Amino acid sequence: MDRFPAVVSQDSSQLCTGSRDNSLLLWDVGTGQCAERVSVSRNLVTHLCWVPREPYILQTSEDKTIRLWDSRGLQVAHVFPIKQHIQTYCEVSEDGRRCISCSSGFGGEGCEATLWDLRQTRNRICEYKGHFQTVASCVFLPRALALMPVIATSSHDCKVKIWNQDTGACLSTLSLDGSGPLTSLAVADTTSSLCASFSRGIHLLRVDHSQGLELREVAAF
Repeated sequence: MDRFPAVVSQDSSQLCTGSRDNSLLLWDVGTGQCAERVSVSRNLVTHLCWVPREPYILQTSEDKTIRLWDSRGLQVAHVFPIKQHIQTYCEVSEDGRRCISCSSGFGGEGCEATLWDLRQTRNRICEYKGHFQTVASCVFLPRALALMPVIATSSHDCKVKIWNQDTGACLSTLSLDGSGPLTSLAVADTTSSLCASFSRGIHLLRVDHSQGLELREVAAF
């Protein structure tokens, strides 16, 4: 089944939706009416994320491009340097200064997450390499969870990894063998996160500091 990514503005007044028909639509939540529609050739939308406290929407695409849209008229404000593989997912930090995207791939080719600057140069800051299949999701983790700036990634290789945001070093790897491809990640609270899988539903994960930094599965639903 095809996905139709959607994201709501922070004030809940607007909804942005994307589709495999190369289009983005901006909706007025109060009236249910489409306020803006734009279509870009080959822009098969894979994910959308609203930049906190800004009128901008971050978008990844199967054309290997990450675009930043200005919701005021739904115009492209910036296009990040094109990647070598399909961009599957994107996330913006809570302060709105950085964003991450992740790539499809196989056998370690592609299969990375990329940290971008949203405020100044808008260049690539760091890459996180170590997965062997498509990276399906990437999230910023709360500093309280790992006691340092970190991100987490989940992949079709059945692994969840935690990375040092600044150096790109892999700090912890959790293998969820038998779960099938891992499809998405979400922060649950300051100590735990959720990971969705094809075969075993949703996994509840926590960071254990008793022996350094170690990611553990505590439940599956």
